[in-house]
Amino acid sequence: MAGGQERILRRRIKSIQSTKKITKAMELIAASQIVRAQGRIAAARPYQQGMARIVLETALGDPEAAGRLLGTPESVAKIAVLSVVADRGLCGGYNSSVLRATERLLVGEADAGHECRLFSVGKKAQSYFRYRGQAVEQSFLGMSERPTFTDAREVAAAVLTPFVSGEVDQVLIVSTRFISAGTQHVEVRQLLPLIDPREAEAPEAEPVATAPPTTGETDRPAGYTEFEPDAAILLESLAPRAAETEIFGALLEASASELTARQRAMAAATDNAGELIKKYSRIMNRARQDTITTEIMEIVGGAEALRAGSEVDEGGLIIEAMHAISEQPKGA
Repeated sequence: MAGGQERILRRRIKSIQSTKKITKAMELIAASQIVRAQGRIAAARPYQQGMARIVLETALGDPEAAGRLLGTPESVAKIAVLSVVADRGLCGGYNSSVLRATERLLVGEADAGHECRLFSVGKKAQSYFRYRGQAVEQSFLGMSERPTFTDAREVAAAVLTPFVSGEVDQVLIVSTRFISAGTQHVEVRQLLPLIDPREAEAPEAEPVATAPPTTGETDRPAGYTEFEPDAAILLESLAPRAAETEIFGALLEASASELTARQRAMAAATDNAGELIKKYSRIMNRARQDTITTEIMEIVGGAEALRAGSEVDEGGLIIEAMHAISEQPKGA
């Protein structure tokens, strides 16, 4: 029985060791990619800031034309929601936290009487909402780990079309904001209409968390600006480009957050595998000691039985010899 248990434990330890090698390799790969993802975020930030400054300047040039494209809508009836998660798992609670936030948002908007249209990035969102019977109008796959600006344009085209045509009044994005390697949090931001940096600095709390200003310039820059074509026409062209930029930034931050979550999850899995190996090794050693002790006891018991049997045989021969001597004739 002990020998069979030892074989089972040995196979289990070998399996855990193989798993530990895989999780350690995934941890190292994710750690090496985090630096690159952070570099991409830093490289894209100046463009985001410049685009925000240009949009603000253009809106200030023609405030009436910027009414629907900039700021917070006064009344909302239809909303488009974009949920950004990963294509793969093994990254802790990264996917589940975004998906739960998206589900809470959809339920809250539905309770408020708003009609919602759902778009998603990542295979996990597609399977999650399909299982719950939530219709996803369009899902984008294969772009979560290393997004490109082309991917951002593809996503932006899908969510911009209903907004430009007037089918929805507001576009919200649910994604993970990358603050640092140790801090990431899920947030719901308004994507369209574009956030006015001056409103983002207002002390009042908005019902929907908005992104912090992407530029420190909240006032109109000094000097005089002429627009060609008119500011209204220019703003209609700039708004989609600004939305593409915001989506690209969200995809980059989501990618960095996914890698960070995967690195932490794989590090924890590697540590847990090491603890399991230690635990099962102790159990296996104890089982081996029990087996050895049992074998020693069997050997000692057999030796004692053999020795006791030999003593009995020798005593019987002596008695027989004495009887033979006593039966001999006296004159013999």
